[in-house]
Amino acid sequence: MQTGFGLDSIAQVIEEEQSRSITAENPSGAVGAGGQASSNLGPGRKGSPCIDNIAPGETVTLAEIDGPGVIRHLWFTVFDESDVSEYVFRDLVLRMYWDDEDEPSVEVPFGDFFCNGLAERCEIESMPVVCVPDIGFNCYFPMPFRDHAKITIESEHPTDIAPFFYQIDYSLVPELPKDTGYFHAQWRRENPTTKGVDFTIVDDIEGAGQYVGTYLAWTALSGYWYGEGEVKFYIDGDDEFPTICGTGTEDYVGGAWGYDDSDYGGPKTYSTAFMGYPFHDTGNGPDGHGRPPSHGMYRWHIPDPIRFTEDLRVEVQQIGDHPQTHTYFERSDDVSAVSYWYQKEPHNSFPEFPDREERIPR
Repeated sequence: MQTGFGLDSIAQVIEEEQSRSITAENPSGAVGAGGQASSNLGPGRKGSPCIDNIAPGETVTLAEIDGPGVIRHLWFTVFDESDVSEYVFRDLVLRMYWDDEDEPSVEVPFGDFFCNGLAERCEIESMPVVCVPDIGFNCYFPMPFRDHAKITIESEHPTDIAPFFYQIDYSLVPELPKDTGYFHAQWRRENPTTKGVDFTIVDDIEGAGQYVGTYLAWTALSGYWYGEGEVKFYIDGDDEFPTICGTGTEDYVGGAWGYDDSDYGGPKTYSTAFMGYPFHDTGNGPDGHGRPPSHGMYRWHIPDPIRFTEDLRVEVQQIGDHPQTHTYFERSDDVSAVSYWYQKEPHNSFPEFPDREERIPR
């Protein structure tokens, strides 16, 4: 059974796997049941390609699948704003449940899950997450399950969301290997952070697994360079000091020297297979809101997963640099993060998910 992806595997014929897909036209993924709805063009001619409407406060179940199986690909699209608010990406909440668990293994604002935090759209050209024009969100993290999978979307937007398109591609398999981990993703925000106290990307992970990615949405509330803080991984009982500690925030996502490019004239955005700094807003955007500068960046630990057998905590410092004196200083910024990892179930309960007002970007 394949749980990953790559050109080295596509020549292998696996007769025991069965490919299925869930859409608004075939919400159960049933065999031979795709595209049956009728339109003005007749039966089977794009009669129901989307959810027409998600009401405020409504939770829609996008998929319920009996296993064992592996979700291979997610695709979604939805408008990023409505007539009453521009925060659709933060107002929608994506949740995933494995094997009939009561609490989700994935609980993340919709846009942040796809590295489009701060309720702003940007293009992502990475291996597991791809966001392409116009607002096409794709995820290729394999998501295995033994008994059952459930995916929901909740709207806390103040008016109807219309329309919402989705496709969930998966395989049914005879069984999963005993060492298979389950996919998890969690969102946290601290607004503002506390000076001298590291921001917690994720903690209270217990069990065995591997950490596979981080997305940071960072709004700079102090002047000067914000990214001297080191990313730390406290693994299997680490206390005061971590086993893995980087050299700076932009270094963690593969950049250097503040993403500066003298030929470009300032911070230069980029998006690659495993790391990127795809979003930079100077704070003087076209909406005229006078927002502070904000940044979006990601790092996928796919070639280099962070293995743990007992527990894991991940943090990042908020440390700045004075450009004239080149001295470090403690900062207080608005930082949010998505952590992505695999582990054997059960998992610890997530912190209480912030309500809509606590998720609105500055």
